[in-house]
Parts: sequence; C-alpha cells; structure tokens
Amino acid sequence: MNKTHAPDLTQRAPRSPRTRLGGYAMLPRILDKARASLGGKAGDYKYGNPMDQHFFGFTGITQDGLLQQVKSGAGDWELLLWVNTQAQTPRAPYEIRNWSAWLETMPVGDAEDLEWFAAQVRRLNPARTDLQTIMDYLDADDHVSFGGQA
Repeated sequence: MNKTHAPDLTQRAPRSPRTRLGGYAMLPRILDKARASLGGKAGDYKYGNPMDQHFFGFTGITQDGLLQQVKSGAGDWELLLWVNTQAQTPRAPYEIRNWSAWLETMPVGDAEDLEWFAAQVRRLNPARTDLQTIMDYLDADDHVSFGGQA
C-alpha cells in the first residue's frame, strides 16, 4: 500500500464514527485506522477494536479480509463496493441505515462498561451531561486528544 494514503493518526483523529460510507456508520473510521495501522501511523487508535467488531459482525466480513483489501491501496468507493459484495448476508439500504442508527444510539452496556464510560466522561469533563453514547464519547475524546477542550 502506498503510505501516502495512510492518515497520520498521531497528528489527527480518524473520521468521526458517525461519518457514513454507503450508509455504514463507523466504516470510514475503520478504514482510516486500517490505513494508519498499515502505514505505522495509528498512534493510540486500534484497528479491530470492540466498536469495529460491530461492523464486522453486521457484515460478516473478517477484519483480516478487510485489511487485505485496504493493503491493495483501494479508495473508499472501491472498498465499499468490495464490502457490499463480500458481506455474508447482502443488506438492503434500509437495513444498513437502521443498523447505523442503532449503532449511533447503542446503550453503553453492562455495569462494568458503565463504570468505564463514567470514568471516561469524568476524565474529559465531569460537567458534561450530553455524553450519553459511545459515539458521543469517541467524538469528544478525539477532539480532546488533539488539543480541544471538552
């Protein structure tokens, strides 16, 4: 893969988890992390983390399979076409939209996850009451990680 296409995630955050490609939330962020990982510029970002696994579970695509496609140097559009042909169960656009909407509002999880989430919100800004979902947290954390204030 041509490393010039790899974002430097030590200098800026990957795209927001809310940014969509082909209707899929998280996919542009996953592609940014994959490219940065291949280019040695992932910083603290992890390709294949638990949030990424929701995408892989929904599509049935393996993270190694997608990473191999990213290695080819394909752009976002080509990768979306590949995802759509490789998904274990072809999804209608409304199914992708519904899944993405669910992911954006997905509850934090069990008690242990809630404790972790509360600690992260306190770390960012304990006065914030609007950080309710993982995507809220990811956007705020990305902003703070590169000099912004929560």
